[in-house]
Amino acid sequence: MHSQKVRNVFEAILKYGHDEDFAPLKSEEFEATDAPAGSSEKIDILRRRVESGDPLWHNEDRADYSGLTGAVRPRE
Repeated sequence: MHSQKVRNVFEAILKYGHDEDFAPLKSEEFEATDAPAGSSEKIDILRRRVESGDPLWHNEDRADYSGLTGAVRPRE
């Protein structure tokens, strides 16, 4: 049997349904993160929050990119 990978939230809703009455509850593990938006670390944290039933966003999550440095790749 071939398992089809879900590619986006709309496919997930079609495949698994949804819970319109879902209300996240803050667990003891629900803490703010300093991970920048779009980073693999932040995406992993958001995934874990959803899996544990926590709210997706924390009021004290990093809101900007100040103090961060990134790799600069020279143009070829």
